[in-house]
Amino acid sequence: MRHLLSTADLSRAEAVRVLDVAEQMAATQQREIKKLPTLRGRTVVNLFFEDSTRTRISFETAAKRLSADVITFSAKGSSVSKGESLKDTALTLQAMGADAVVIRHGSSGAPLRLARSGWTSGAVLNAGDGTHEHPTQALLDAFTLRRHLVGGGPGGGPAADRVGADLAGKHVVVVGDVLHSRVARSNVHLLHVLGARTTLVAPPTLLPIGVETWPCEVSYDLDAALRGDVQGPVDAVMALRVQLERMDAAYFPSAREYSRRYGIDAARLALLPPHASLLHPGPMNRGLEITAEAADGARSRIVEQVTNGVAVRMAALYLLLAGEDA
Repeated sequence: MRHLLSTADLSRAEAVRVLDVAEQMAATQQREIKKLPTLRGRTVVNLFFEDSTRTRISFETAAKRLSADVITFSAKGSSVSKGESLKDTALTLQAMGADAVVIRHGSSGAPLRLARSGWTSGAVLNAGDGTHEHPTQALLDAFTLRRHLVGGGPGGGPAADRVGADLAGKHVVVVGDVLHSRVARSNVHLLHVLGARTTLVAPPTLLPIGVETWPCEVSYDLDAALRGDVQGPVDAVMALRVQLERMDAAYFPSAREYSRRYGIDAARLALLPPHASLLHPGPMNRGLEITAEAADGARSRIVEQVTNGVAVRMAALYLLLAGEDA
């Protein structure tokens, strides 16, 4: 890999390689001293044009655990607020010797533009661009699912049991605001590459144009999908955040109506097989797309997703900057 811009760019072998390296990184994070010398002397720039907590801190932590020098750049309080372009910002970072640029941007395609422009010679990692993609989130979701569904079963088991494994035959239901979700797009592509089946569930107003061409099934009935009526028994359900800040119209009658038809609660989780897990990319709108009881329940892997995000982002940085032979 030269850059990490989209899960659609990953082959099965590349995706599994990231997950396998993430297993090794996760093992190092159980030690008393968590830092590795792998990227000592390298500079990683976090270039965030949108607000973020989990992704920004996760990338910062991952780079520091690999001993890289980290520069975190926020659009607020920078020259971007004065009108500086992405090109000029990138050239400034290039002059500072950035080896990798982790970019989150409100415009779809900004990371691709940065990678192909020649404005930076470093690796570019997409940390979320508009409503397009969020590849490391999909990778950490797949990593979390693999830990619970492959090899050792619920709770993980020996990492050696999962090395080289994909998610073939597994079924994941993704429910919520698909229209505005870069997480949904990245997950659909990656789960397909890893051999899993995906069912998207949403009201028609929250599905994008052209979704019928995606490698997944689409349903408007959440209960039917969770019962396995659409593509068979379900191994995991992922609730997507309702992105109210991106909505410029009324996409559903009311919050109460949305929760009644598409919210995840204890009753809906009871429709799943005993081994099935609950995921959410965060931040959560508790009481809208998910109840507190479901979010904090025994099936929830939401906090674990945050932990796994550090290991997966360490793996991505390692493979991009240190190379396969390091």
